[in-house]
Order: sequence, then structure tokens, then C-alpha cells
Amino acid sequence: MSIDECLVPKEDRKWLPLAEGIDIQVLFSSNETGRWTVLIRGQEGASFARHKHYGAGEYYVVKGRMDYRMGSAVEGTYGYEPLGAIHEETTFTEYTELYFSNFGPVLFLDDDDNVISILDNYLLESLQNSELLRG
Repeated sequence: MSIDECLVPKEDRKWLPLAEGIDIQVLFSSNETGRWTVLIRGQEGASFARHKHYGAGEYYVVKGRMDYRMGSAVEGTYGYEPLGAIHEETTFTEYTELYFSNFGPVLFLDDDDNVISILDNYLLESLQNSELLRG
């Protein structure tokens, strides 16, 4: 399967619930490469649990503030997260919007490094398909 050129107008995207206080808009998802790109909307106090990147990722903070292992990322901050990076927790200390692109899955881990969930292109497509069924 090849990747086709695409243009996705704002009005065609929906916010999809991902976790407590965190929603996403899927901008791109590829079964061919495993790469995916989303907008993340984190409410104040919401957080991502401990996780490991099984693909390098890049982000840009559109508005708000996100705190994680590297420090505080505020509006206008660009960040790169290499393959294998582990983050204990990522917290949105105020309402935040974040552009995020990843080149593979992100595995969420418990304290014993057991995988408790996976964020990847397959999950994103499943969330989109569920939304289409709800109509």
C-alpha cells in the first residue's frame, strides 16, 4: 500500500478521547511506515503515564505548558525524543495543545516495565473508525 497525498481541512477532524483529560486529532497515520502525527489537547493536570518511545518523535507546543524529564516545554518549544527514550510521566500543568509526530509506537509501562498499552498508528485508526461508527 502506498501513501497518497492528502489534505485534511480543520472541519473534517474531530477530537477523540485518548486518556483522562487528553484528546487527540489524527492528522496522519500510516500502516506502511508506522509513522503518525496528531494534535494533542491536554487539560490542566492531565498526564501521560510512564512510557518508552519505540520510534523517534518530534513535538511543538502550540500553546500551554508540558512538564517531563527534559524540563518544561512552553508555547513555541520544539522537542525531539529519540528512539528508546523513557519518560516517567508527562504532565500538562495548564491547558496545552501540542503537535506531535512519531515514527513508531509509544509503549506505556507499569513499574515493572510491563506494557500496559500501546499508542501507534493502529490504535489511532481504531479510534477514528470507532468515531465514524458513532457518526
